[in-house]
Order: sequence, then structure tokens, then C-alpha cells
Amino acid sequence: MVLEQLTEFFKWMTIINVGLMTLSTILIIALKGVIYKMHGKMFSISKEFISGACYGYLGVYKILIIVLNIVPFVSLLIIK
Repeated sequence: MVLEQLTEFFKWMTIINVGLMTLSTILIIALKGVIYKMHGKMFSISKEFISGACYGYLGVYKILIIVLNIVPFVSLLIIK
């Protein structure tokens, strides 16, 4: 029973996090101008820095999803 619950937990955690990453990526691509304008005014930073920060955010988020969601989920599927 516990193994099935953990598998379901990691499955839904993975689905939710991949969905959030996909939504974040789509919003960053679609609202690039708005993001540049808003963050540029608030923090007085350049367009290039904002692009790098967004790229870094998506990269770190992807790595965390792989390490903390996908790998445990696949591991549970293997031992199940």
C-alpha cells in the first residue's frame, strides 16, 4: 500500500511540476516584452541580464524536476 501511494504521489508531483515549467516557459516566450519592461523598471537591469536570469531559472527548475520528481518516480516504478 505504501509503495503505491508513494508512486502516485511522485506521479502527480511530476505532472504538476512539468505543467508549471511548461506554463512558465510559454509565458516567458509570449510575454517577453512585458517581462523586460517590468523588471527593467523595477530593478534597473538590462534586457540581456533578464534573458539570462530567465534561462537560468528554467534550467535550474528543469534539473530540480528531473532529480527530485522524475528519478524517484521511475525508481519506484522499477522496484514495483
